[in-house]
Parts: sequence; C-alpha cells; structure tokens
Amino acid sequence: QVKLVESGGGLVQAGGSLRLSCAASGNGFDFNALGWYRQPPGAERDLVAFITTGGTTHYTDSLKGRFTISRGSADNTVDLEMNNLKPEDTGVYYCAGLRSGQYSGSYYVDYWGQGTQVTVST
Repeated sequence: QVKLVESGGGLVQAGGSLRLSCAASGNGFDFNALGWYRQPPGAERDLVAFITTGGTTHYTDSLKGRFTISRGSADNTVDLEMNNLKPEDTGVYYCAGLRSGQYSGSYYVDYWGQGTQVTVST
C-alpha cells in the first residue's frame, strides 16, 4: 500500500511564503516523478509542478519564479517552496506519485496524497 503524506499547509497573508513537504512510503513508491497539484475552491485540480528521479523539473508557466519544487533530503520526499503568495493560490494542494507514460517525457498520476489546505488572506 503506497502512501503519500503531505505537510506544511496553513494560513498565510498575501506576500508570504509556505513550504510544503510530501513523503512517499509503502510498496511500490518508486515513482518516476513526484509532483504537486492544487485545487482551488470550486475549480478543477491542476498541475503545479513535478520533478523526475533524474532531477528534471516542470512547472505550470504561470507559477514559474514564485514556486520551486525540489527533492527532499530523502529520495522519497519532495518539497514545494511557495513565495509571494497570492489569494488566488488558495486551495487544497495534493502530492502526486507519477509514472512514465506511453510517450517519451509523458507522465501520469498513479497515486494521490490526501491533500493539505493552503489559504492566502488579503
């Protein structure tokens, strides 16, 4: 049973920073990539960023420069540093375990974490 456990969410004022962490455990957690998605209130879940086992990163264009994804101190961990947060960054942030897709450079989500709430106040 694979588990992805997020931590680090909370309430922050606009302009502030938060760091999210995710740890994967269990049989089969050797994902090809780990990533973060977010779901704003009343909206769909969308990709924030992911990082492959080789260290290659991919970001949603609109978040580049403010969000940074990195591998944690252990191979099965991933962090998301979020700076200059805006109210529109509010939502539930989900850690995702990704596996390689059919086509080169493609990935699909195999497992989700439970999510952690991030609320940015004005």
